[in-house]
Amino acid sequence: MLSLSLSLLAFTFPVLTAASTAQQLLANAALADILTRGAPILGHDSGCSQSSKTCDWMRNYPDATKLVHMNLPGTHDSATWNYTQVTQDSLFRYTGTDVPPAAIFQCQDKSLFDMLNLGIRVFDLRFAYNPGNDTLGFHHSQALLAPTTTVEDVWFGLYSWLDQHPTEAVLISLNYESGTGTPRDLKLEQHIYDIMTSNLASKYWVQTNGSLGTLGEARGKLTFLQRYTYDILPASESKRFGIQLPPNAWTDNSPSIEIVYNTLTQQKAFIEDYYEIGLPVGAGAAENIQWKFNATTAHVENATMLNPDQLYISFASSEHDEDVPPETPRIMALGNGTATPGVNQKLLPWLQARKGKRFGIIMLDFFDAVPGLVEAVIGL
Repeated sequence: MLSLSLSLLAFTFPVLTAASTAQQLLANAALADILTRGAPILGHDSGCSQSSKTCDWMRNYPDATKLVHMNLPGTHDSATWNYTQVTQDSLFRYTGTDVPPAAIFQCQDKSLFDMLNLGIRVFDLRFAYNPGNDTLGFHHSQALLAPTTTVEDVWFGLYSWLDQHPTEAVLISLNYESGTGTPRDLKLEQHIYDIMTSNLASKYWVQTNGSLGTLGEARGKLTFLQRYTYDILPASESKRFGIQLPPNAWTDNSPSIEIVYNTLTQQKAFIEDYYEIGLPVGAGAAENIQWKFNATTAHVENATMLNPDQLYISFASSEHDEDVPPETPRIMALGNGTATPGVNQKLLPWLQARKGKRFGIIMLDFFDAVPGLVEAVIGL
């Protein structure tokens, strides 16, 4: 992980990229410090096996392939992999006791580096202030995921992975997490704006605004799906790129959302984000899972037949924490340990039966627990 490209070092450590061994060692030590700080979200990059079908799977697709025509596996609340009850208990000094059990918030159990190496190419991340309100970090509602890891640390890790995998393109959906109890102020908006418009960002983020282009244009870079708005930042700070999917247009808990993200070209995003299954208390896991499976497959079925040049995003993730007993994200994705299969198990044969169709983006919880699911989304 320390043998990062000189191009990345040059942006971050311009004095440290001279050819001397001592300077290279110093640069590597600085990189190691960043990646160590980012490890609670990034994990550690152990690389890929030579037999992996998913590590660099995009290299088999032509540059001219449009992103909206591709099948892209993603993860919902991607940064929650390390948020166990042990993690939550260790953060008591920051959060106090008024936080629901960690099982309600945890949606993954693989790190971001592991996800990348296993073929995930779309990440759902939510930011807000870290404790102290000086740095930006990652949250899932009330859950503080890593109090000392910053957005910059994680972006740096993603840049380093892309340097090692230049055929791949990664999409980042970034949303402001409003349920943290931390302020949303001008300093926060200026901070995230500066991160996203820095010289380093201009190298690693696709700079096109209002459209999703081709795979060739996106290789070795991050593509931005912006789910937050700048409500306080002065209008003069106007550099924009990626596509905007604002929260006021993203209907909460809906099986069918339609957002026009480019009015000139009428480019649209069709989204299924039916995450809170609202069946009566006591309905049980089997019925809740079936409702979610039906909503997701109905939307993916539309992607196979309708609007071939538009973006489709389907969330296979969900929960029903108000049920008795509650259906956590893990139970909804993987079943409750009895004969009831979860959404992921039901989705695998459904996708395999439609191999060769366009599915769009499918966002998953606990994707790795069902072998072959990522390959089925991609169509391998």
